[in-house]
Amino acid sequence: MLSPISLQDYLILSGLLFSIGVFGVLTRKNAIAVLMGVELMLNAANINLVAFSKFIDRGIQGQIFALFSIVIAAAEVAVALAIVIAVYKTTRTIDLDKEDSMKG
Repeated sequence: MLSPISLQDYLILSGLLFSIGVFGVLTRKNAIAVLMGVELMLNAANINLVAFSKFIDRGIQGQIFALFSIVIAAAEVAVALAIVIAVYKTTRTIDLDKEDSMKG
């Protein structure tokens, strides 16, 4: 018989997702891949919010904060993709190392 999922299991999953996201942000040169890494980190934080809400608080505050975070993340992705498209139209690249138009 399977044992129930504990808070530690959620925290390990969240830590792995966050680590993968940080690795993606620090090692990728493609702007889309960096955005995917940021989204992984936000999802790891959402898992923590829901897990702590389930095991510690027993309320719905964690779910509400996670839902708010998801809405903010959706808005962030829309703005970031619009910026990436605008940069691509002017420079024909989304490689972050080659992009220097914002340098002073």
